[in-house]
Amino acid sequence: MKKIILILVFVASNLALLSQTVEDSPKLFTEAVRANFHKFKSQSNEAYRLGDFERGQFLFDSLVQNQLIGSKFNDYTLKRVSNRKLKMSKVKKPIFLITYSSWCVPGKGEIPALNKLAKENKDVEFIVIVWGKKHEVKKFAKKFNSHIEICYAHKNYKNDNEIVENMRETLGFPTSYMIDENLQVVNIKRGAALTPYKTPSKKAMEMHYVVFSDRLSELIKMKEERKGMLVTN
Repeated sequence: MKKIILILVFVASNLALLSQTVEDSPKLFTEAVRANFHKFKSQSNEAYRLGDFERGQFLFDSLVQNQLIGSKFNDYTLKRVSNRKLKMSKVKKPIFLITYSSWCVPGKGEIPALNKLAKENKDVEFIVIVWGKKHEVKKFAKKFNSHIEICYAHKNYKNDNEIVENMRETLGFPTSYMIDENLQVVNIKRGAALTPYKTPSKKAMEMHYVVFSDRLSELIKMKEERKGMLVTN
């Protein structure tokens, strides 16, 4: 009888630990998007219909802050333009990921700003996902330097459906994703710098550089804080 009681106690303890581990583990990014996007889209569409762009931005920021930050980014295997695959969990360093589309030209100075930032920050992996077919993306890819991994995704390609549905068709583009070395979402920001049409190229590049640098600083700050915690412990 005592043995049975001990076994039951042991099983109950392990189930409790397992339950706690499941509760403590971060939710997947795609799960967080699916659970919250319908409500966000409905409210966001209404805000933009009324011309309330400030409200629209507030709703997006609220979705990110309250639901997406802290989620575990899916371990996607991305298609590089160079024909090699890129599995995100193999990166082992913070990731600055930004999405574009093959049919939408980035703002003046935007790509030069990213090229400069990637060259200066080799401890961060810079990844660009371009929504489009491979032949459409190849020409676009030539604008980026060798410090940036250029990938592509299209819903007609095998295994691309999920990433298109949960990124392009929900959060739009251009969208920057700041992801730490453990694939945890640090922050997500839409758009880039607002550069008037007549802004000189150099000035436009500087404006984009400031915006992207600010986003990148969140990743670098978190990495430094974790290093400090390890040293302290």
